[in-house]
Amino acid sequence: MTAVTVEIEGVTAPATFSRLPDALGAVWGSLRALPLGARQYDAYRYFFTRPDAVEHVAEFIERDGELNLSFSMEGRPHAVRLRRVGAAAR
Repeated sequence: MTAVTVEIEGVTAPATFSRLPDALGAVWGSLRALPLGARQYDAYRYFFTRPDAVEHVAEFIERDGELNLSFSMEGRPHAVRLRRVGAAAR
């Protein structure tokens, strides 16, 4: 897979990683520090750290050019975006 850009809307600026495993580690590192509810925390932990997380996320990005997820924090929605470098943001 080519490089990916990741962003957590309202939390982190876009950052580009040459390797998807590094991008997933950074996203999870940022998410786990947030005041998420227990269910959101567990869901994101599973999604980004499960044994096949890299392959699973790569499938979404290869198929759709990006992966968009969302969560609620302090009553406001936030998007988690991972996209191939060069893919237009939606």
